[in-house]
Amino acid sequence: MSRIAKNPITIPSGVEFKLEKESISAKGPKGEMSMGVLPGASISLEDGIITVKPADPEDRSGWAMAGTQRALLNNLIVGVSSGFQKKLQLIGVGYRAQAKGKVLNLALGFSHPVDYPVPDGISIETPSQTEIVVSGVDKQRVGQVAAEIRRFRPPEPYKGKGVRYADEYVARKEAKKK
Repeated sequence: MSRIAKNPITIPSGVEFKLEKESISAKGPKGEMSMGVLPGASISLEDGIITVKPADPEDRSGWAMAGTQRALLNNLIVGVSSGFQKKLQLIGVGYRAQAKGKVLNLALGFSHPVDYPVPDGISIETPSQTEIVVSGVDKQRVGQVAAEIRRFRPPEPYKGKGVRYADEYVARKEAKKK
């Protein structure tokens, strides 16, 4: 039985929430998003509080779908009200990042610069040459863009050089001895 599905979601002020038969949409200060309703979950809206329950309470997979639907709904509400962001750090001599409009230019120790086109709905900022902040309304897309940037040069375990998340711990290995 899903404990997540049992927690109600409170809609913050400034967010418009529309519940239709097969789709859900929300509009807030950061933007607007919509999603479909998963089969096996039923959603109800009363007095600014959203509750999610399985369509069939006896079905075990119904509770799993209700928990998934509740988590997706919460991400939708948080995204349009405050947004999501991931911070990346570049560690290594000569590693730099620069945001130029809709392109992120990266120098990662290759013989060529890496240009990453920024997808729609995502904004990338570079507060310093070694920091990248990926932000947007959709949690999944923000995480995917951050993972794609990290994939260009993942952190290696011997010197720790590469692109890593700001809160990521890289286990260091000792070099081979003679």
